[in-house]
Amino acid sequence: MFNKFIHRPVLSIVISLIIVFLGVLAMTHLPVTQFPSISPPKVNVTAEYPGANGELMTKAVLIPLERAINGVPGMKYMASDAGNDGEATIQVVFNLGTDPNLAAVNVQNRVASVVNKLPPLVVREGVKITREESNMLMYINLFSKDPKMDQKFLFNFADINILSELKRVNGVGYAEILGNREYAMRIWLKPDRMLAYKISAEEVLRALNEQSLEASPGKTGESSGKRSQAFEYVLKYSGRFSSRE
Repeated sequence: MFNKFIHRPVLSIVISLIIVFLGVLAMTHLPVTQFPSISPPKVNVTAEYPGANGELMTKAVLIPLERAINGVPGMKYMASDAGNDGEATIQVVFNLGTDPNLAAVNVQNRVASVVNKLPPLVVREGVKITREESNMLMYINLFSKDPKMDQKFLFNFADINILSELKRVNGVGYAEILGNREYAMRIWLKPDRMLAYKISAEEVLRALNEQSLEASPGKTGESSGKRSQAFEYVLKYSGRFSSRE
C-alpha cells in the first residue's frame, strides 16, 4: 500500500491537500466560545423565613423542598445550607451537558408542587430559583468623588440604573449587589414592657401587618346609575409605614 504513494508522489500530494482542505473547512464551522462551559450547570433555590433559626429552617423549609427536588432529571447531587438569619439555600448540581434553562424549569416545577406545604411567611417572601455558574465572571466597583453621594445613594443608584441593565445582558445568569443596603425599618421590642402589657412578639407583628399595608378604600358618592350624582370622591389610604412617625 505504501509503495503506491512512494511511486506516485502526485497522488500523495493530492490526498494531502484534500485532507488539509477538509481540516481548514472543519475549523471554520466548529463552534467557538470565548468562555466555554467547563463546569456542570447549577440551579440555586433560596427561601427566606424572617425570625427563624437554622433548625426551624431545616425542618419547615429545607426538608420539604429537598424531597420534592430529589430525582429531578439530570441531577447529579445537591447541597443545602440554613443559617440563623432566616435564609436557606439549596444548590442543585446537574450533569455536564444538561441544558441549564431546562434544568431551572424542572426545578421550578418541583418547587411549585410543595409550595402549599411551606409556612405562610415563606410563601409570602417567595422562593427564588436562579441558574448560575459556579465562578464569578466580573466585579464592578461603583464610587463617587462627591461627598454628598454616600453609600446609600450609590446603592440606590446601582439598584435602579445598573443592576437591571446587567441582568438583561445576554448570557448573564445572575447579578447582585454585594453588601445589601436596601431601605428597611427595624423595630426593637422591650421585654419588660411586653411582659407588663402581656403581649407577645407575634401580636406586635400581627398589628404591624394590619396597619402597614397597601389598600384601595374605593370611592364615595359614586352614582348607582338610577340617579345622577353631583360629587364623587376617591378615597386614599396612607399606605405602608415609611418613617418612625
